Amino acid sequence: MAALDRSGSFTLGDLTVKRLGYGAMQLAGPGVFGPPKDHDSALAVLREAVASGVNHIDTSDFYGPHVTNRLIRQALHPYPTDLVIVTKVGARRSEDGAWLPAFSRQELTQAVDDNLCNLGLDVLDVVNLRAMFDAHGPAEGSIEAPLTVLADLQQQGLIRHIGLSNVTSAQIAEGRGLCEIVCVQNQYNLAHRADDAMVDDLTRDGIAYVPFFPLGGFTPVQSSTLSNVARSLGATPMQVALAWLLRRAPNILLIPGTSSVAHLRENLAAAELRLPDDAIAALNGIATSIEGDQR
Repeated sequence: MAALDRSGSFTLGDLTVKRLGYGAMQLAGPGVFGPPKDHDSALAVLREAVASGVNHIDTSDFYGPHVTNRLIRQALHPYPTDLVIVTKVGARRSEDGAWLPAFSRQELTQAVDDNLCNLGLDVLDVVNLRAMFDAHGPAEGSIEAPLTVLADLQQQGLIRHIGLSNVTSAQIAEGRGLCEIVCVQNQYNLAHRADDAMVDDLTRDGIAYVPFFPLGGFTPVQSSTLSNVARSLGATPMQVALAWLLRRAPNILLIPGTSSVAHLRENLAAAELRLPDDAIAALNGIATSIEGDQR
């Protein structure tokens, strides 16, 4: 069995992906804006990911904007037959790099066209609608109008599957009433576990959950706990955080991002890391300590 295969696999609609993939966001410039610091290194990371067995790449045409999709096309086109590229729409970048909502029919249609063009595809495997009622986290608001646009584009054959990003449970329920939802992409990790119930609900319903920022939001004390567990296992904190997520639920798909080939290899090695029960208890205690502090 290849190393990456040890992470297992899951389905996005009729597409099967390995549970440990790659997120391309960090390939753009600082603030996910502008060109990469090292163009050739960015191409090398993408090629190394696919050579290592990754068949799930997460991207968006508003990364850059247009930067990561063009890098993906340059590095990997024509694409391997099993490669699944997941993109997202619903935002745009201002001239100074700010993140702005882009929910109108015209903006969403243009975003899909731009993704198709810059990736060199005739149909997009999965398009996530990113809710932008609050750019910093999920906030309530109806997604019916923008999601209906994506469902129309799906009927036209431009999108194979639809997902959601930065959403609440109510928005997931609303979305599932409009079309099939194959994945949900929200912030979730050892220290940021507001979506615990959502993860369990999606596991039950066979819908993929794709957490981003696997090391985001840690306090120094929590980071110390993670580092101690990693040291005891001869692993890096990122590897332990990823291994915990893989164990958390079978529908969790990981998309750790990096612009370094060395870090990419380290991240993918998490597929082979097995966490003993005492390590799991220590890691789960991170969330318990957060709950205690908030009471």
